[in-house]
Amino acid sequence: MTENTQQQPASTPELPTQYAPAEVEGTLYERWVGRGYFEADAKSEKTPYTVVIPPPNVTGSLHMGHAFEHTLIDALTRRKRMQGYETLWQPGMDHAGIATQNVVERELAKEGKSRHDLGREAFVDRVWQWKAESGGQIQGQMRRLGEGVAWSRDRFTMDEGLSRAVRSVFKKMYDDGLIYRAERIINWCPRCLTAISDIEVDYQDDDGELVSLKYGDGDETLVVATTRAETMLGDTAVAVHPDDERYAHLIGKRIKLPLTDRSIPVVADTHVDPEFGTGAVKVTPAHDPNDFAIGQRHGLESIEVLDERGIITVHGPFQGLDRFEARSAIVAALRAEGRIVAEKRPYTHSVGHCSRCRTTLEPRVSLQWWVKVEPLAKAAGDAVREGKVAIHPADMTQRYYDWVDNMHDWCISRQLWWGHRIPVWHGPNGEMVAVGPDEEPPAGEGWEQDPDVLDTWFSSGLWPFSTLGWPEQTPDLEKFYSTDVLVTGYDLMFFWVARMMMFGLYAMDGEPPFRTVAFHGMVRDEFGKKMSKSAGNTVNPLDWMDTYGSDAVRFTLARGANPGTDVPIGEDWVQASRNFANKIWNATRFALMNGATVEGELPAAEELSAADRWILSRLNKTVADVDAFYDDYQFAKLSDALYHFAWDEVFDWYVELSKTTYFAGGDQAKVSARVLGEVLDVSLRLLHPVMPFVTEALWTTLTGRESVVVADWPADSGFRDEAAEREIELVQRVVTEVRRFRSDQGLQPGQKVPARLDLTGTSLAPHEAAIRQLLRLQPEGDSFNATATLPVAGASVALDLSGTIDVAAERKRLAKDLAAAEKEKAQAEAKLGNEAFLAKAPDQVVDKIRGRLSSAEADIARITNQLAALPTA
Repeated sequence: MTENTQQQPASTPELPTQYAPAEVEGTLYERWVGRGYFEADAKSEKTPYTVVIPPPNVTGSLHMGHAFEHTLIDALTRRKRMQGYETLWQPGMDHAGIATQNVVERELAKEGKSRHDLGREAFVDRVWQWKAESGGQIQGQMRRLGEGVAWSRDRFTMDEGLSRAVRSVFKKMYDDGLIYRAERIINWCPRCLTAISDIEVDYQDDDGELVSLKYGDGDETLVVATTRAETMLGDTAVAVHPDDERYAHLIGKRIKLPLTDRSIPVVADTHVDPEFGTGAVKVTPAHDPNDFAIGQRHGLESIEVLDERGIITVHGPFQGLDRFEARSAIVAALRAEGRIVAEKRPYTHSVGHCSRCRTTLEPRVSLQWWVKVEPLAKAAGDAVREGKVAIHPADMTQRYYDWVDNMHDWCISRQLWWGHRIPVWHGPNGEMVAVGPDEEPPAGEGWEQDPDVLDTWFSSGLWPFSTLGWPEQTPDLEKFYSTDVLVTGYDLMFFWVARMMMFGLYAMDGEPPFRTVAFHGMVRDEFGKKMSKSAGNTVNPLDWMDTYGSDAVRFTLARGANPGTDVPIGEDWVQASRNFANKIWNATRFALMNGATVEGELPAAEELSAADRWILSRLNKTVADVDAFYDDYQFAKLSDALYHFAWDEVFDWYVELSKTTYFAGGDQAKVSARVLGEVLDVSLRLLHPVMPFVTEALWTTLTGRESVVVADWPADSGFRDEAAEREIELVQRVVTEVRRFRSDQGLQPGQKVPARLDLTGTSLAPHEAAIRQLLRLQPEGDSFNATATLPVAGASVALDLSGTIDVAAERKRLAKDLAAAEKEKAQAEAKLGNEAFLAKAPDQVVDKIRGRLSSAEADIARITNQLAALPTA
């Protein structure tokens, strides 16, 4: 714990009777920003702590995944700021090539126009105009959540500075032979008319058809199966496994391709699984990635039969048909020729769709730009193997290796207009020149810049150093690179994390972009199902923030954040977190009304009561636990530790135990008031990174100081008092056991009962007043009649229940409950003793009956004890 020397205001501070988040959150946040708390200074002598935001799309709005991830990052950076680090949480947005272009194209369509009507330059101007007017609404929503980012450093992946970084790294990689141009199979969207990355492919089960086709004639016949009959027009081989004896006589021969005037070879390839289907597969190198690889190995011709819009291009009756129209027409034509062996409809199979427009994708051979990833991926793997970068949780490390050790070359070109245009100029005679940011492009007739733009992941892969001014050697770059931790979802391991690792190590002379990668899971609904619009289970975090406050949403998300695992979230849990915020508010308000203070030094240990020493011991243990959990990215555990310490130990026990002291007045009341002030001060600082708003309002009122945002993070003073902890644990045992007995007897919580306490020989004697207060126990009086005696923790509590309950009615009720429990036990024992039943019943049924037996036995024991404790008269 840290020393507090700031004096409080002379008058007792007051808080409203209820906490109203909507009335304080916006004001507090703008105050923090206005005072510059979240800014970072490269000239500072403090140790830096840097985190970059995973840049949200400029088209996006705050969804639950953002709220979850940003809450975790904000908690980390707020704590480090309080610990005295020069903390930079770098904000920004991604230009989101396809998504943004689609948004603006849809707006143009409403005007009856396309981007081609405007032309490239005017269309790009239109996108910039859209960004200025409508883009970036997520930033206002981030403020609602309370995110402590350095807004003055806000960056955009199409900013001039970041564009300079893109051109610089492209030029360097091109000159180093790491970027090249080649024809390969790519994912193609016939609607967006561009190649797309793997991350932009959404796979879903579609109902299609599986058609088995007969190729060749007579003894030279093979049967193949396909879900895409239209591509058979581009087949250039049939492949079989070289060891498949069924087809050994056909390997090397040519067979007739139906509906065409071509014959195609039968090739042997180990890619073919002889156990799957007929063991023979059609090979269409221009329209299937596996077939493309087979074609490369065997020198097969690649015939393109679908154009960029999915229209059949080959001559004949199918030319000009859409791919899906052609599928039906081709199957009908094959059926007419007797070439259909079998048809299965519907046939459910996984199909790739464009994540932006939902169009079914086509594998397509295309001339594209590529990154040669082998040396870059090896460096990315070695950085983790050599300990330069730690992956958390550790069990994610193997998944990372599996990816970077087997990475394929990366297609980086996109046939879009919005994005970083590839800085290569093509000459009239096939020349290609890559142009850096300080170089003039070649001039003269016939020279044109490449029309493609770069994949969005190319520029976002530079994010950890481009945002700090690279390629210039800026003070920011020197101070804040490498970043300390990347907090991101495990779903981005391959597509963003690996790319940042490759670029960072390459451009920054072997220095990785971050020292730790902390993976989190996905937010799911309360039943563990993936949130999606189609399932109707998505939740707008802003709605919950409006209803329950931002702190409640943040605390719920943090409390569910176990490293690398998915996070279920439901509204009931947010309500519970709202209740926790209210509990903190009400308890602090009570404490302030009863003199809780941070003024002056803490009293010496000998001046403290056992309850005071207990809570201070527990406080320091909590500080230590929370620090350890933060350092291990265990957000759920640290949130749980804070919840139970604050609610259970401080509010439910210490405040209640101290009430007798407060109300008695005198020096001991002043001591307890100072201890309670200390406990609240430290607890609010511990809670602040996760629940910033309510803690700010309460802490500044309690301490009279400027802001908890810039307060010192609590330190474990090392104070422990095991004896006091044992002593208060005995008090808790007595109170808990007697409360349970009272409840079993049907007594109301506030109902007073005469009682005699025998605490002789225990450490409980000093706590008799507190025990009586907590249990609503009156003095025994002259007519006291001990109708029930409870031995607990070496003490004895005798209660006079005469006049407080109807003994006869209670005995009758309990007897009825006992009879029902005994009947349940007898039925369960009968079934479990029936060998015939046990032989036939499923294991889960037997287990359920065993559980019923165990529950019945527990009920019998409980009710029997309650009957025995009832008065005899």
